[in-house]
Amino acid sequence: MKFSELVAKLSAQNNSLQTNPDCNPEITYLASLEEAEANSLSYIEGGKYASWVNNTKASALILPEDVTLQQKATARGIAWLATPNPRLTFAQALNLFYQPFKPQPQIHPTAVIAEGVELGENVSIGAHVVIERGVKIGNDVCIFPNVVIYPQVVIGDRTIIHSNVTIEERTQIGADCIIHSGAVIGGEGFGFVPTPEGWYKMPQSGYVILEDGVEIGCNTTVDRPAVGVTRIGKNTKLDNLVHVGHNVIIGDNCILAAQVGLAGGVRIGNRVILAGQVGVANQVQIGDGAVASAQTGIHNDVKPGEVVSGSPAVSNKLYLKASAIYKKLPEIYETFKKLKKNL
Repeated sequence: MKFSELVAKLSAQNNSLQTNPDCNPEITYLASLEEAEANSLSYIEGGKYASWVNNTKASALILPEDVTLQQKATARGIAWLATPNPRLTFAQALNLFYQPFKPQPQIHPTAVIAEGVELGENVSIGAHVVIERGVKIGNDVCIFPNVVIYPQVVIGDRTIIHSNVTIEERTQIGADCIIHSGAVIGGEGFGFVPTPEGWYKMPQSGYVILEDGVEIGCNTTVDRPAVGVTRIGKNTKLDNLVHVGHNVIIGDNCILAAQVGLAGGVRIGNRVILAGQVGVANQVQIGDGAVASAQTGIHNDVKPGEVVSGSPAVSNKLYLKASAIYKKLPEIYETFKKLKKNL
C-alpha cells in the first residue's frame, strides 16, 4: 500500500501522528533497520539510534518526536511519520500487513465431541480434538488439532487454543485468550503429605481461572490446587516454559518471561514484570508494579514498585554495587593477604 494510505490507517488508532507529506513510496513489507530494503517500513525508538537514519535502506521510517531525526530522514528522501511511541505504532502497522493463520469455522470429522457440549457460533474445531461432557465454548473460538478438553471447562468468545494443548477439568478461560502449543492448563498441583509409609497424594479438587485477554506460551503449565483456585488476571501474558503452581494469584497486565517458576500460594499484584528464569518461593507476595531482573530468586515479599535482582533477591541498586565489587574480589583478596602478612 502507499505510505499515505498506511498513515491514514494508523492515524485512526493514534491521535498525534506527524508525517512528511513530500514522500509517498509504495510499502510492501515491514523490516528491522538492519534488514530493511526498498519499499520497506522500519522504526527507530530514540536518539541513540540516530546513526541508522544515515544508513538504512528503508523507504519509510516510524520515528520518535525528534526534529533532528525527522530532518535527517527528509534530507535522505525517506518518508517518515513521528509518534510518541514508535514501537507501538510499528506493532500496529504489522497488524495491517500480517494476520496469524486461523482456519475457517468448521468441525473436523475426526473431532470427538461428547453429547451435550455447548458450542457457540462460528467455532473452528480441528482434527482429532477431544471435548468431554459439560464443556461450554463461546462464539468465534478456534481450537487447533489434537487439543484435549476435560469435562466442565468453559471457554470464552474469540479465544484461540493452539495444537496439542490440554485443558483439564473445570478450568474457566475468558474471552480473547490465546493458549499456545503444548500448554497444560488445570493440571494437578504438586500436593503430597509426608507419612511414615511415604508420600500420601492429596487430591487436587480446585480449578484454574484465566481472565479475559490472557496469553499462555508454549509448554507452560498452570496448576489447579487441592482446594480453591489458581487465577491469572486480565491481559496478563506468560511466555514459554513458565510454571504457575497451585493457588497462585496473578494480577492484571503482568508479564512473566520464559522459565519463570512460581511456587504454591504466590500472590502477584498488577503490572508486575518477572524476567527470564525468575523463581518465587511459596506464599511470597509481590506488590503492584514490581520488577525482578533475570534469574532473580525471590524468597521474601517484594514491595510495590520495587526493582529486585540476585538470589536471594535484593534491591537492584544494591545488586549492581555488589556485582561491581564481585569482579574485584581477586584483587581485594590479594590485598588482604598482603595486609595479613604484614601484620
